[in-house]
Amino acid sequence: MNVLAIAGWSGSGKTSLILRLLPVLKARGLRVSTIKHAHHKVEVDTPGKDSFEHRAAGAHEVMLITGKRFALMHDFPEPDDEVPLGDLIGRMAPVDLLLIEGFKSTPHPKLEVHRPAVGKPLMQPQDPHIVGIACPGARLDSATTVPLLDLDNSAAVADFVLAQARPWDHTHAPSA
Repeated sequence: MNVLAIAGWSGSGKTSLILRLLPVLKARGLRVSTIKHAHHKVEVDTPGKDSFEHRAAGAHEVMLITGKRFALMHDFPEPDDEVPLGDLIGRMAPVDLLLIEGFKSTPHPKLEVHRPAVGKPLMQPQDPHIVGIACPGARLDSATTVPLLDLDNSAAVADFVLAQARPWDHTHAPSA
């Protein structure tokens, strides 16, 4: 399975870019999945529902299944624990491309989404795993050592993502 991360500061447009890329990639006949990292508490279950009550009673994992989808909920024993990215990727069904949103501190190929208006510095060149930068108009005020892409040119960004995505190597998977 080929993997590429879409990374950047909050508000840079990572989710918006992925939402534009998904239909472009699907139209090319690719099966694409995503992993989204959130830094805030998110509840995907509903208090009072049986699955929520299973978790509240101490189940290690609860899988909720409907006729159209399933969700696996895994609670961590410690509040700041997280499953290593490699383990998460290992739980995903094989697809042509896995897009990872976030995980900006882990060592895997990344396309940086950068908006100067957000007021945050570039992550590249400090992050050697950044293979390109998508920004408005493909223009930056500072020099960069990686290709620049127009954030609003979804077809060109999709081409770049496909060219830069790499097979996930579970034997050398990052553990953070």
